Amino acid sequence: MQSVGRWASGLGAVAVLMATGVWVLGSGTVDSRLWGEVRPVIEARLVADSRGSGYGETVPDLRARWFCRAEALDLGEDDGVVRAGVNTLCMEYGVRAGALVECGGARYPQVLRLAREADGDYRVVSREEPPDGAGYGEWTEDNFSFFAESDADDTMSSTALETAARSHFGLPAHARVAAC
Repeated sequence: MQSVGRWASGLGAVAVLMATGVWVLGSGTVDSRLWGEVRPVIEARLVADSRGSGYGETVPDLRARWFCRAEALDLGEDDGVVRAGVNTLCMEYGVRAGALVECGGARYPQVLRLAREADGDYRVVSREEPPDGAGYGEWTEDNFSFFAESDADDTMSSTALETAARSHFGLPAHARVAAC
């Protein structure tokens, strides 16, 4: 009887290891070559769509502009169309008295579809985002895989955007960030 117990324990351990392996392989695997091609297009679209929506842009002396980044959650290509489920962070920065000023921002998951042009470049053909409030959870559940759905609510650091903004405005790397 004891050998049956060992056999069952061994089988249980194998099942746990296999499930863990499936989870590790299924979560976070993104084609880095494809992501490298579509990420700049996605981030440029995010910046373009953010223009005109921030307080800083109404204050000309701030010279405010938007900086955006995307992190891939789901990525796939089918028949020349890329479907990119991404987490996005867009921040509006300006400059005042040698300081970087943060005027606004938004972070939420999105689904973008991109088509390959004749020259090989991609262009965004559609962009979807979750509704505010009710329906947000259902939207992410419907639009992301199980693993990506859990990552859709992860926080994103603004450090890379602050670095890019400091560089854009010619500020030193240690320039403080102040409120707009």
